[in-house]
Amino acid sequence: MGKFAVMLLAQPGDLGRAVHGLLYSKDLKQAGHQVQLVFDGGGTTWIGEFEKPDHKYHKLYKEVKAAGLIGGACEYCAKAFGVDGQVTQAGIKCVGEADGHPSVANLVQQGYTLITL
Repeated sequence: MGKFAVMLLAQPGDLGRAVHGLLYSKDLKQAGHQVQLVFDGGGTTWIGEFEKPDHKYHKLYKEVKAAGLIGGACEYCAKAFGVDGQVTQAGIKCVGEADGHPSVANLVQQGYTLITL
């Protein structure tokens, strides 16, 4: 089986791409692959949105989260978008090995194929 890192970069308002990040992560895991979903760039804003119980895709997000598929959120971007408190409150770790950003080089070195949305 493969290893995949879904890099969710979808900007605020781009619900379709954000939801597909969740769907792809869930689908790959169900097929037996190793997966981690990383919220990066504007994608960090979706954590606070999906944490809201009344959000249309809250249940899907909670499934992905409960399955342990969330690898983290970009430390730099969460601060830049003003959502670092929401990320921390959601219990998602901030990652920043590459000048405050997730290291895609590290992910590739670990054998992950990157999927960017």
